[in-house]
Amino acid sequence: MHPPLTLHRHPMCAEIIEEFQKCHLEHPVAKFFGECTELKIKLDRCFRQEKALKRKANFEQSKKLKERLQVLRKESAEN
Repeated sequence: MHPPLTLHRHPMCAEIIEEFQKCHLEHPVAKFFGECTELKIKLDRCFRQEKALKRKANFEQSKKLKERLQVLRKESAEN
């Protein structure tokens, strides 16, 4: 299962999403027998990479926030 295939939410994977959707339209029955499996695997890998990048960015942002909060706590403790 994959997340909703909206292009604006997954800009890194837009090309693969378009190919995957095109494959499903062109092969309405064969898609059930593995016609689009290769693209599905590529799409899953792309989503994993995208998620890893988002996770890393969120972690960096949380580190900055924690540091800022520690400084504020230290300042308020001094006052």
